[in-house]
Amino acid sequence: MADQKAQQGQVKVVVTEDAQAGIYSNAVSVNVSTNEVVVDFGYLIPGGAEKVVKVLQRVNMTHRTAESFLKVFQNAVLDFRNKQKEAGAQVPPTNA
Repeated sequence: MADQKAQQGQVKVVVTEDAQAGIYSNAVSVNVSTNEVVVDFGYLIPGGAEKVVKVLQRVNMTHRTAESFLKVFQNAVLDFRNKQKEAGAQVPPTNA
């Protein structure tokens, strides 16, 4: 049965207990090289005297994975925005 599910393109996603709480990030840095894409998620303390971002998590991806992530992420945000508009909620403008 597992082989049949794999053939149908279904993937089981397991979130470890350590990752379930997630992290809060208000700063992101993306670096692209010929071999990979590196995304750093960090936290900038608001109103601090020094502007220092503490990197909380780094994600390394291949270019193919990064392109796939970009499409999935963009679609998820657009779906959310459309649902908010349908519900009559205020939707903040995009910066793009």
